[in-house]
Amino acid sequence: MQTAAHARPAAMPSATVFGILFAVSSVHMLNDSMQTVVTALFPVFERSLQLTFAQMGWLGFALNMTSSVMQPVVGLYSDKRPTPGMLPVGMAISLLGMAGLAVAPNFLLLVLAVMLVGIGSAVFHPEGSRVVYFAAGDRRGLAQSIYQVGGNAGSSLAPLMTIFIFIPLGQFGAIWGTLLAAAAIAILLFVVPWYRKQLHAYGAPSKRKARPVDAEAGGGGSLAAAARIDRKVWLALALLIVIVFARSWYGAAMGSFYQFYLRDDYGISIQTAQVALFLYLAAGVAGTLFGGMAADRFGRKRMMIFSIVGAAPFALMLPYLPLPWVYPVAAVIGFVMMSGFSVSVVYAQELLPGNVGLASGLITGFAFGMGALGGVVLGNAGDYYGSMSPVIQASSYLPLFGLLAFLLPKDRRAAS
Repeated sequence: MQTAAHARPAAMPSATVFGILFAVSSVHMLNDSMQTVVTALFPVFERSLQLTFAQMGWLGFALNMTSSVMQPVVGLYSDKRPTPGMLPVGMAISLLGMAGLAVAPNFLLLVLAVMLVGIGSAVFHPEGSRVVYFAAGDRRGLAQSIYQVGGNAGSSLAPLMTIFIFIPLGQFGAIWGTLLAAAAIAILLFVVPWYRKQLHAYGAPSKRKARPVDAEAGGGGSLAAAARIDRKVWLALALLIVIVFARSWYGAAMGSFYQFYLRDDYGISIQTAQVALFLYLAAGVAGTLFGGMAADRFGRKRMMIFSIVGAAPFALMLPYLPLPWVYPVAAVIGFVMMSGFSVSVVYAQELLPGNVGLASGLITGFAFGMGALGGVVLGNAGDYYGSMSPVIQASSYLPLFGLLAFLLPKDRRAAS
């Protein structure tokens, strides 16, 4: 960044360790698949426990608040004391949550089970991002994309879970989620020893000194200049969080409630509605990988502008399209919007080069947790109007917040 120091110390290796990247990405997929079980069960909970839209919104809120808002806290702790053993412990907590989802007899116990899944995810993400940091070498955009593709792939499984598992098996089908957690723990037993060796050899990123900011960016060594730089960094982070916040609100509208909108406004079944949702999520997986590779070539800021601003026209037209056009346009929105997902994480890490866990937690954690408020607001609005139609229409304007990306400072690659 022009406003922040670069994070790589000279002693760190530049080769990308793809074996570790693919391993931690697969764990990310399994972790986010477990989170996806919650939203995939919404149509089942609507019938079996007679949940309202508002209650479904609160379930999403409980999941995202625990999984996301706790991430900066875990990130701050792990920046000071990286703990490889936290990775399998987080998966074990999620395993308990999966078992609870399968047998919870009422809404309150359902919330408790959801919170366990969220806590396990909060423990995993900051340490998982640090593993990616060590394994990335010189290809940080690609490495972060590989990691995030795993998570997005897990999220994209929600419609398929609804069609093939939860509608046929009902709530107890969530017990299959315990196998996801067990598989994640097994993979992490391979990752943890490698991660521990990296910490021993190079130390935590927060313990290493970053290169000083150059004078052109406003440095020069004075305390006043350092204060100005800090203000620029925090302003950039604030803008970035607002952008990700808006994207997560739109994601809540699509992931949690769009299926009900299609059912009620287009007269199709919940199973058929999953097709459009799957296309949106699956295209987002491809967009995440594309965005990371393109950001390494064209710059982080440019990709973020392309991602959310480029998706805005399609999002605005989606609620008014005839059904045959819904499917391709939903796929385009997913691809374009998610092309900036991993890029925003790398951008934040470069703003805070000495606090990789905190930066990752702020973007993948706190901002998305605040976006969970969107699920509550949207669910209550759906109950108030008796329909998700006005809610989905209003949500289509959220990508316009992406215009704030033009105010972000240029990143180092774009400026070079």
